Amino acid sequence: MKKTPANKSTPDQESRKAAEMPAEYMFDYQKARPNRFASRMQAAPLVVILDPDVAKIFTSGEEVNQALRALISAMPKRSAAAGDGAGQGQG
Repeated sequence: MKKTPANKSTPDQESRKAAEMPAEYMFDYQKARPNRFASRMQAAPLVVILDPDVAKIFTSGEEVNQALRALISAMPKRSAAAGDGAGQGQG
């Protein structure tokens, strides 16, 4: 008699598992539609990971935003010829 490893299942066992699965877990990919909420996610907020030493100082997003706004207001104004600011911080 040949033993099968415990972690391997036979095709018969697989079909039995599928038959025992509740109907709500059976998903028909042929009926799938595009995500209607995907367009809303394009304007999702930007997530930034703070280094641990910075996170000790700024414990909330509002504190970080307040500090960044203060920094932005202290920065020299750019001229209109410099562009719209797209691509700032890139390489």
